[in-house]
Amino acid sequence: MRDRDAIYGEVYQRRIAGMGITEVISSPSSPWQNPYVERLIGSMRRECLDHLIVLSERHLLRVLRRCLSYYRGSRTHLSLDKDAPTPRRVQDATEGRVIEFAEVGGLHHRYERRAA
Repeated sequence: MRDRDAIYGEVYQRRIAGMGITEVISSPSSPWQNPYVERLIGSMRRECLDHLIVLSERHLLRVLRRCLSYYRGSRTHLSLDKDAPTPRRVQDATEGRVIEFAEVGGLHHRYERRAA
């Protein structure tokens, strides 16, 4: 699914067709037609960018990379039965004490059990 941006020119369209991918083009001025991207953008804004002051473009890119890494690897999703997109095993209480790992510069945290 893509919008009608001019960056998707003839070369892009030929490559997509060559890979056997069918394009679905959203209606003009209708960002709501791509709910997956809109949900990700909303999550990035609410969970990361609303809580800090961006100092530069480089700082913004670094924060977004860390936030996306957190989103894919540690953040739980209800649609995945409260698991992350990168699955994690359930840890038993006998595996040790709970250790806290700061993510996204301490904005979020991940917890795991580690043996002493």
